[in-house]
Amino acid sequence: MRIAIEGQRLFRTKKHGMDFVALELIKNLMKIDKENEYFVFVAPDQDKCLQDTENFKIIELDGGFYPVWEQVSLPKAVKKYKCDILQCTSNTAPIYSPVPLVVILHDIIYMESIALFRKGYSLYQKVGNMYRRFVVPRILKKASKVITVSKFERQRIKDFFKIDDNKIVAIYNGVGTHFKKINDKDYLESIRAKYQLPEKYFFFLGNTDPKKNTIGVLKAYSDYVREKGNKVKLLMLDYDEIELLKLLNQIGDPNLRKEIFLAGYVVNSDLPAIYNMADLFLYPSMRESFGIPMLEAMACGIPVITSNTSSMPEVAGDAAKIINPSFPKEITAAILELQSNDSLREHYIKLGLEKATQFSWKAMAEENLRLYKDLVKPSNVEEKYNTRMMFV
Repeated sequence: MRIAIEGQRLFRTKKHGMDFVALELIKNLMKIDKENEYFVFVAPDQDKCLQDTENFKIIELDGGFYPVWEQVSLPKAVKKYKCDILQCTSNTAPIYSPVPLVVILHDIIYMESIALFRKGYSLYQKVGNMYRRFVVPRILKKASKVITVSKFERQRIKDFFKIDDNKIVAIYNGVGTHFKKINDKDYLESIRAKYQLPEKYFFFLGNTDPKKNTIGVLKAYSDYVREKGNKVKLLMLDYDEIELLKLLNQIGDPNLRKEIFLAGYVVNSDLPAIYNMADLFLYPSMRESFGIPMLEAMACGIPVITSNTSSMPEVAGDAAKIINPSFPKEITAAILELQSNDSLREHYIKLGLEKATQFSWKAMAEENLRLYKDLVKPSNVEEKYNTRMMFV
């Protein structure tokens, strides 16, 4: 087979969520599949994180801003390289694909709420939601297969779009093998110095998307500081200072800013050390389709607090402290309990380490490869190959 994979954002220096999923999919396909030919289409940028191999060709496709790149340049390239199948990795895809289309639909949050106008979304997020609202219903009608990342999300998509059972499949994400317990204290201290991290901190990967429940975490942490003092800081990464101050004013505790450490963007290779040095990991989102950071924290031996909503109980199971994210006082109570009860803390650390081993990027890539083979039968590929050879 000649398989095209869309990886439009993979060369950008600041990668997030879906970018890492696509990158892990491709890297693991490189390891397990030496038979088929792959054409990975990326937009030109600075981080050349993928290189050609014998059967993988990385093609920088300069096609303008994202909708034009995806709707015009990508299908043209797929046709030019005579691909047999196209997989798109990040929720959207060309409406008119020249070959059978597989799309990874991570979630449909933008379809479920008034995401165009909801308070808390940036203009960039609103425009992106408008694009997804237009494109997704159209591509789902034409896609040969839809992949999502949890049973919860599969049911949501199936119910919302009335998709047949045999068209949509749940394939779990994985956790990188570099996320693990680190015993090298000198290395940990070098990362602490690199980002000037506090000695003790709770780790929270929030952003401006309301689903991340940043305001709930800030309320919970404010209550914690009032009760226990400033013994443990709150570490946040790539978060906007102005937005943070707005939220602190909103909860009536602007002085809490001095207890919060903003580390800026952290490269993925440094994240395991950040997890390892944390007292605990806060992941009380309102809505998630999977929740990779939970598994990363578990793999690093850090107790996790997460939510009883959407996919989080499915992925975390009994390996995390589960709370209702709508009630910040439950988050505070969970923090205090894990801080004071050593046996409970060790209980969640042990279960978390076991849980993280159940998810791997290799298994995810193997499931994707099986799906390609089911969609593109060998007889069809052989017939197409023979037709090409007639004109050589």
